[in-house]
Amino acid sequence: MGDRDREQHGEQEHRDSVALQLEQLILDSERQYTPYQAARAAGVSMELASRFWRAMGFADIGQSRALTESDVIALRRLAGLVEAGLLSERMAVQVARSTGQTTARLAEWQIDTFLEHLTAASEPGLTRAEVAYPLVELLLPELEQFLIYVWRRQLAAVTGRVVQAENDEEMQSGRLAVGFADLVGFTRLSRRLEDDELGELVENFESTCADLVAGRGGRLVKTLGDEILFVADEAATAADISLALVETLGKDDSMPALRVGMAFGAVTTRMGDVFGTTVNLASRLTSIAPKDAVLCDEELAAALEREGAVPPAEPSGADALQTISSVGVAPLEDHVQLPLPDAEYRFALQPMWRRPVRGLGLVEPWLLSRRMPGSHTS
Repeated sequence: MGDRDREQHGEQEHRDSVALQLEQLILDSERQYTPYQAARAAGVSMELASRFWRAMGFADIGQSRALTESDVIALRRLAGLVEAGLLSERMAVQVARSTGQTTARLAEWQIDTFLEHLTAASEPGLTRAEVAYPLVELLLPELEQFLIYVWRRQLAAVTGRVVQAENDEEMQSGRLAVGFADLVGFTRLSRRLEDDELGELVENFESTCADLVAGRGGRLVKTLGDEILFVADEAATAADISLALVETLGKDDSMPALRVGMAFGAVTTRMGDVFGTTVNLASRLTSIAPKDAVLCDEELAAALEREGAVPPAEPSGADALQTISSVGVAPLEDHVQLPLPDAEYRFALQPMWRRPVRGLGLVEPWLLSRRMPGSHTS
């Protein structure tokens, strides 16, 4: 082995040593168990322990002595919930998977945000790893407490929604307003921008959208770089969010145009994500929406009318005759709710041409806009 090879080997050993010290600092525990020993110490089968480990997002490690007392305690707690009948085994694995996926992204973001900037200007003669240790030591307790605080706050908010919706049929059936917002021409733009510029644009887009969605009463489900998915309990809330996104991002010259699609209906919720035909329809409407505009489906348009957020749709001649014949000779005003004063409506809807949407048949989209004070129904 030459001098250069020995030098590189020594540097690698030093980095490995510092990395191990960081791991012990973060986990507050030393490596001492193989997976088999950890499973036995926790009183669970090796098969279940492996399922939990993979669900959390970690690779198989064979029989390396890489696990700590913290791993044993966590495994024992999760298995204890199953033994006590509080969770089924399947549900416990789902808890492990959802927690692992969420915290993995959080950890990646925190390291990128804090250590990348804080260790950029290292002291002369010190490596990034050596600078990282005292920084992690300082940040760890603060980040841990903040994580617990935010988690409790989110848990309280979700629990409150469930309790309040206990007797609400629409909430129990899982009916939500779903919205997608998509940056136009992002792929072409990404080819022209430097990596730093692209990262800054995406971060600005995601943070702006997150603030608007949360601040106006919606829930951000996920971000996909150039696209976000959000939900709201009420159609009017989703409409307000969608238009605010277009209005706010439209003022930023660095941002491409935005398209938003919305749909209202039954939604399946699983591990913090949403699925179903309503979600697919919102996505399809986004792809056909004009630039800096919002399209919604018939169900959301009808929900906006029910909530009194848009003027009632004017029936066609045939619809009017059918309505009159269905109510017999009673006065029409006994059966039809009188519209609100024109100024009370928050939004306006314009019907668009019906068009086929892949996988969903013929769809009639509606163009949504915000009604300004003094505007009139067309």
